[in-house]
Amino acid sequence: MSRIFDVVQAMSGQKNVIAIPRPYLKFFKGEQQMHALAAVLNQLVFWSGCSPRDDGWFYKEHQELGDEVGGLSDDQVGRLVDKITKKLLPGVFDTDNRKVNGTPVKHYRIHEDALIAAIFPPELDSAESRNGNREVTETDPQNRGMETAESRNESREVAESYLYPDQHTDQNLQIKKDSLSQNSGESSDEHPEGDFLSRHPDAVVYNATTRKWGSQKDLDCAGWVFSRVQELHKKLGVAAPKQPNWTDWANEIRLMVDIDRRTHREICELFKQVNMDQFWQKNVLSPRKLREKWDELTLKLASSPEASSHQDHTERDAAYRRFIGSALPTNNPSQIETQVRAEASKAGLKSSKPEFAMSRWNSIWKDVAQRQQGGKAA
Repeated sequence: MSRIFDVVQAMSGQKNVIAIPRPYLKFFKGEQQMHALAAVLNQLVFWSGCSPRDDGWFYKEHQELGDEVGGLSDDQVGRLVDKITKKLLPGVFDTDNRKVNGTPVKHYRIHEDALIAAIFPPELDSAESRNGNREVTETDPQNRGMETAESRNESREVAESYLYPDQHTDQNLQIKKDSLSQNSGESSDEHPEGDFLSRHPDAVVYNATTRKWGSQKDLDCAGWVFSRVQELHKKLGVAAPKQPNWTDWANEIRLMVDIDRRTHREICELFKQVNMDQFWQKNVLSPRKLREKWDELTLKLASSPEASSHQDHTERDAAYRRFIGSALPTNNPSQIETQVRAEASKAGLKSSKPEFAMSRWNSIWKDVAQRQQGGKAA
């Protein structure tokens, strides 16, 4: 057998080829380790279907995964798996360390519906889920400059590229860039982006160029407003609304709070009234328009019976979106969110049908809120 044929044979066959589905690459677009993450996810999904267990749990050692996707070390695979399960696809994977032949091995269970919703999001939810779970790339003009402080720090890390040689060039350029920056005495805070975040530490979405930004509460409020717009379109039987520019929407909410001295609750209360009015529901469909018409709307709608009976569910609904992985996780969850998440996980809500899960979440939230209020009163 010729040496050339040995080489050709080594490159042929299913075992010797790394195939990565395009939807996985699209989902991880913008990550420096996009191909590595997609390859690992591909293998985890594949092996989930090979488990003999009825409860969906399966295991795959890091060494085996590393060999299957191109010779990665155990540590490299471990970091990729953690990034997938904890940061990029929260709520999709359950993980647990269980013994196999006396040795602890990480086991996985995939929530199939949650994975499909994340990889193939409905048009209504795509912007929220995509913007919430990963660094947004510069190729998306609508969300240009929008990122979290966490993803911003991650983007400075040197990618451990291995599947495509051109990524090693990117790695060298990154190292060179950092080296030049250090030698010249620059720091990240001297860049416009770093300076912007240093002046606005509460920003979770922002555009340094346009100086627009919003906090987590602003973004949650904007998400609630858009959910009402989505419901209206569905009720009227018209085409789904286009995804908003979340930075613009959160910025308008922030301006109403900081400059106009509104509260997030007042914003939600008034928009709910707008959303139920036959005329205004079709003419006020964004925070900007709400701000523009605020005084007129207040005079015409604030006296309606619903205005006094509305409860603010912004925090509850935003917490639910974080729980199922369709919104950006928060580093400082409230006490009620932490307790509700624990009880919801125990009740298996992540693997339940969406309509049941949300109803049950609301019920748990109400119970926990009442218990906490009772504790404060005592």
